[in-house]
Amino acid sequence: MAIRFYCNREYTMKQKKWFLNFSVRGTLLLAILMLTRGKLLGQDGSLFLNPNQSMQSRGLNLENSSFLYRKLPPEARPRELQVNSIITVVVDFNSRFLSEGDAESRKTANLTAVLADWIKLEGGSIKPAPQSDGDPTISGILNSQSRAESDVVLRDSLSFRMAAKIVDIRPNGDLVIEGHQTIRSNEEQWRISLTGVVQREAIQANRTVSSEAIYDFFVDKEEIGQVRDGYARGWLARWYGRFKPF
Repeated sequence: MAIRFYCNREYTMKQKKWFLNFSVRGTLLLAILMLTRGKLLGQDGSLFLNPNQSMQSRGLNLENSSFLYRKLPPEARPRELQVNSIITVVVDFNSRFLSEGDAESRKTANLTAVLADWIKLEGGSIKPAPQSDGDPTISGILNSQSRAESDVVLRDSLSFRMAAKIVDIRPNGDLVIEGHQTIRSNEEQWRISLTGVVQREAIQANRTVSSEAIYDFFVDKEEIGQVRDGYARGWLARWYGRFKPF
């Protein structure tokens, strides 16, 4: 029993000595760090708070407040939008227009006119003219009726994606974009052109922008080929539909 108690006591003394050495070394290391650091940083509500001047000017961000922050390589960083930069425009246009009209007009007119007296010139004077055949009479009835009814339903849909180029940067930072696309398959050909003005904030990180965020948006779509010729109207049908001579 005496031997076991002596061993336990010796083991406890070794633990205390090791803990004391660790505490002394840790205190010395902390003191060295404090001396090399210079001014200490305190909490926001502490009187000892004296942040770095560069941090005050730039504000807190991941670069100066996170130990895990690492800058992206140059090839992975998003490039700044400049003139001739390419972005992607997503066009998704859907519209529906409904108009109904109903008009009805009726008109009835009766006209009765009788010439009871007339005059004549005789010897430089005006005298009443006799009407031996009776008083001239005009009588008429006009009946007019018209009815018009019209229904118009228009549905338009246009969806596509295409690249556009920044052609100008306005003084307020808005971007003027322009894009052209031509697709040709044998005799069929599609041409699409678009222009507009978009804000920098509306362009997403992957350089895409929706057509709803584009001001003064203009799209011109043209089809050429056999399919277009199959349903296109001729010049006479276009003239008649425009002027409606009868």
